[in-house]
Amino acid sequence: MAKVTSKLQVTVPKAVADRYGIRPGDEIRFEEAGEVIRVVPPSAPARPEPADVVTRLALFDAATERQRHREAATTFERAGSRGWTRDDLYERGGHLAD
Repeated sequence: MAKVTSKLQVTVPKAVADRYGIRPGDEIRFEEAGEVIRVVPPSAPARPEPADVVTRLALFDAATERQRHREAATTFERAGSRGWTRDDLYERGGHLAD
């Protein structure tokens, strides 16, 4: 576990730095992520700015419309007779209980 110094500096553990390619002099980003802070290495692509509410609602509406079209194009047909009923299954398994 890393500690924060009196100058608010944090040392990245070597294993983490090696895994994510963090080298001395690299600039890392700290991003808010709800109740936690995300540390983003320099090799990670920049996250786009969140869209405004109107854009997000338009994207949601478009996705909802696509889903409605998919559901309308898909038809589900009941399978024909299986040759057995649910009760048959219980009757067949009855000898195992004895």
